[in-house]
Amino acid sequence: MDQGSVEDLAARLGIGDRHLRRLFDEHLGASPAAVANTRRFLFAKKLLTETALPVGDIAYAAGFSSVRRFNDVMRAAYKRTPRELRGKAGQARGSTITLTLPYRPPYNWPAVMRFLAPRGIPGVEDITPEVYRRKWNGGQVEVQPVRGANHLIARLELASVRDLGPIAECLRRFFDTDAPIDDIEEHLARDPRLAQTVKTNSGLRVPGAWDPFELVVRAILGQQVTVKGATTLAGRITSKFGCFPAPKVLAGADLTTIGLPGARAQTLRTVAGAFATTPNQTVEALRGLPGIGDWTAQYIAMRAFNEPDAFPASDLGLIRAAGKDVAKRAEAWRPWRAYAAMHLWMEHSND
Repeated sequence: MDQGSVEDLAARLGIGDRHLRRLFDEHLGASPAAVANTRRFLFAKKLLTETALPVGDIAYAAGFSSVRRFNDVMRAAYKRTPRELRGKAGQARGSTITLTLPYRPPYNWPAVMRFLAPRGIPGVEDITPEVYRRKWNGGQVEVQPVRGANHLIARLELASVRDLGPIAECLRRFFDTDAPIDDIEEHLARDPRLAQTVKTNSGLRVPGAWDPFELVVRAILGQQVTVKGATTLAGRITSKFGCFPAPKVLAGADLTTIGLPGARAQTLRTVAGAFATTPNQTVEALRGLPGIGDWTAQYIAMRAFNEPDAFPASDLGLIRAAGKDVAKRAEAWRPWRAYAAMHLWMEHSND
């Protein structure tokens, strides 16, 4: 992680880069660059053992600037060359790359799909109880669980192998595979209001976002309309502007032509303009934009920024499920309020 990357991460978190470095040193005993390098080594090793990608492609996919640098670093880290680490790759050569996404069990795949399915963007996502499929410019991915194993399987088709690292990271966040789910559920189940739903939907995750801007658009579309209504509007956007349109495209678009009220169309253009100027937006920065209220900001924090304690307390579904004092009651659910919200939303998904 270079200086620019550290500054970008600090900006996204809303803190100074010096403070970020202190936090890394205090809690991890290592600098941001050291942690990033370790993740790069592990990802490269994963590609070596799980795929038949050429070593050169793996070097660039893992973020190394050259194959020689990749060879030197891997030899220093593992005392073996990349080819020695590889052994026999687990898949044949071909246009499809298969990766595993390990998780701490349990993982409630059916519940996650029930949440995502009605929110899937027409023309972009295809979601069934068994499989999640997604298209993007230049590629597509298919993800499904594996019976009896503690991982998901992702099959990817990419326009460039350099996209592999960012997309693999995106998949981890999108499917929330790093969640310490047993600790989360033990904490939430202490509240009698949540105990039964945590038991019924054990393994429920908080789905993330494929792209922060896309999720922000989806959240704005969902203001004061049903989930179905917001999904219809999202489909109109992709049908008219592409899959999924870049911020600069929507910043100058007439969004009233897809059925958006004037005020919400202006909010969307303003937010798109902000992302077009500064891609690494923070939740706090978005809060300062017209049309972004507390519900929208909290929902964005939950999914676009994977904030485990975000909680849209003004959400009518949460109020109906836990009462008008849900915000006060939710204090006992910290630091996992986003997971509590998911459980309350999903209580009646089997009805």
